[in-house]
Amino acid sequence: MSDPARDGVRCMWMRGGTSKGGYFVRDDLPADRDARDAFLLRAMGSPDPRQIDGMGGGDPLTSKVALVSRSDRAGVDIDYLFLHVFVDRPVVSDQQNCGNILAGVGPFAIERGLVAPTGDETRVAIFMENTGQIAVATVATPGGVVRYAGTARIDGVPGGAAPIPLEFRDTAGSSCGALLPTGNAVDEVNGIRVTLIDNGMPCVVMKAADVGITGYESRDELDAATDLKARIEAIRLAVGERMNLGDVRDKSVPKMMLVAPPLHGGAITVRSFIPHRAHASIGVLGAVSVATACLIAGSPAAEVATVAAGRRKTLSVEHTTGETTCVIELDEHGAVRTAAMLRTARKLMDGKVFA
Repeated sequence: MSDPARDGVRCMWMRGGTSKGGYFVRDDLPADRDARDAFLLRAMGSPDPRQIDGMGGGDPLTSKVALVSRSDRAGVDIDYLFLHVFVDRPVVSDQQNCGNILAGVGPFAIERGLVAPTGDETRVAIFMENTGQIAVATVATPGGVVRYAGTARIDGVPGGAAPIPLEFRDTAGSSCGALLPTGNAVDEVNGIRVTLIDNGMPCVVMKAADVGITGYESRDELDAATDLKARIEAIRLAVGERMNLGDVRDKSVPKMMLVAPPLHGGAITVRSFIPHRAHASIGVLGAVSVATACLIAGSPAAEVATVAAGRRKTLSVEHTTGETTCVIELDEHGAVRTAAMLRTARKLMDGKVFA
């Protein structure tokens, strides 16, 4: 019998969006969850702030895993389970999606022969197991081969790459059961007005000014603001039950979003905590949830956002390293019908990882 620790496990290391991690065919890992998680903790080098004895980069954005398999679901090509391997704790969490790592799932599935290319572009329908939602990735496959090189740029990633448009369907309430799990546009928690929202990522959205910052601080400044982080963590712990997430002490959701008016012609500025460290940019589905909050009348986000009229809205969410653009289509009743993002991905390494 193969021993994963001794023999290694087939793995592709990829950048997906502004994140990075290991992509595995599900059947290549132990079927037993405890054994699987123990392997991934060792492979990443967790728990350790530097992850020096593993592949992780000492940052939540570089300690991520995608488990990919063929799907038996009608109209779906691939099942994708996202796992967040905590850096400093022995925790492997499946409590959220990751739209950045999602960007690499289509290329990976084609590379591994799980999806056959269909011409110059291949559309891959992906079932996101964490929340039961579907996304469609369009991958460049000229000559039947995944192309990573290109000129598409996303903030937070140097250089260009081939574009990978992602279309999200029916993401409202994916983890919390409803877009607004309390039924309210605004709730007050510990004296702060917040919007509790889930349009693909459970988020707590509040004005940066209401917790004593401008909303334009750098990541390093935010990570050093221990009083601020303690205050927003108290809010996060207080809303877990209200958001139908239970006790969130050991969970990576909800994400905390501190918003301010845009500075560079976008729709809104955000500083994102994921949840205990400041994000270098913003997660894909976190950006979708924040953009959606901008459309909810009376919410803290709507009060500081600049949003054009019309049912098809392009909202630029400004963050510490640039901006992330969301394209949101509303139905005739003003509800979100679809949300789309542009991401890129790149294959970094293909081989075996050992634990």
